[in-house]
Amino acid sequence: MTENRYVLLDRDGVINRDSDDFIKSPDEWLPLDGSLEAIALLNKHGYKVVVVTNQSGLARDLFDAATLEQIHAKMQRMTAEKGGKIEAIYFCPHGPNDHCNCRKPKPGLLERFAADNHASLIGITVIGDSLRDLQAAEAVGASPILVKTGKGNKTLTENPTLNIPVFENLYDAATYLTARPQT
Repeated sequence: MTENRYVLLDRDGVINRDSDDFIKSPDEWLPLDGSLEAIALLNKHGYKVVVVTNQSGLARDLFDAATLEQIHAKMQRMTAEKGGKIEAIYFCPHGPNDHCNCRKPKPGLLERFAADNHASLIGITVIGDSLRDLQAAEAVGASPILVKTGKGNKTLTENPTLNIPVFENLYDAATYLTARPQT
């Protein structure tokens, strides 16, 4: 039996549209074109998909834990309707001034995922749209990928010397990952 292979995804701007005003309700959670199909493609090729996301809207009192659960239930349901599955969702509920270890760019969420799944983070793929996603991945020896959706174009413009794979969207990144020879 082969070892479990994972791909870790940021949520807002990678799977669903992002908003500077935060995604505060299930109605505001809208998948990006091809993102749910990308998750299904990854699953079809033996990858387990896990979401790792900062959700400071909780600390800012923009929504509560029950609403976040409803948002994630919608994401799970819509992903399943496209033939995909999200294995788990890890989120940081803290604000930027809370000095926690789980808010990306700190690596706490990734480390919690690794501990829960007895998984090595070395070389694991982490796909994000912001510099903090990439920094969290690099902090644990993971392999970051940037998508241009969400804040991705801005991240690329502000960091033109990034030396990592960059793709238009999650579907293009998934196509790249699934076309690589398995090791």
